[in-house]
Amino acid sequence: MFDTKIAIVVREDLATWQKLNVTAFLTSGIVGANEGLVGERYEDATGNTYNPLVVQPMIVLSAEADTLKTIYRRAMERGARLSLYIEDMFATGHDAANRAAVKQYAPEAMNVVGLALREDKKIVDKITKGARMHA
Repeated sequence: MFDTKIAIVVREDLATWQKLNVTAFLTSGIVGANEGLVGERYEDATGNTYNPLVVQPMIVLSAEADTLKTIYRRAMERGARLSLYIEDMFATGHDAANRAAVKQYAPEAMNVVGLALREDKKIVDKITKGARMHA
């Protein structure tokens, strides 16, 4: 049904709270960068309404640190639009500090703990090769 695929990859050795935090932030990046990705509001049988959700399924993958570095490199080489989370961001408390944390590193020096992308299905599969479904 979709030509594209959304994949979120998190480093597998993170604490559970960190994995959830990274996944939430990365998801917001994908939604913010892709117009039309959010659907209609939900409504239950009594008329209560709920926020809309993303219309397309997402997969959450995990990878060891070295594999995640390889995935990041592949994504950069292919020019994929990424949402990115680096380890330094766990110590910040707001968006400006997060952006400043990323700004201080060259790509090869970043300690990436998670990334997300939405691209053609085949490209996402090639980029994320080596990652596993998160358990």
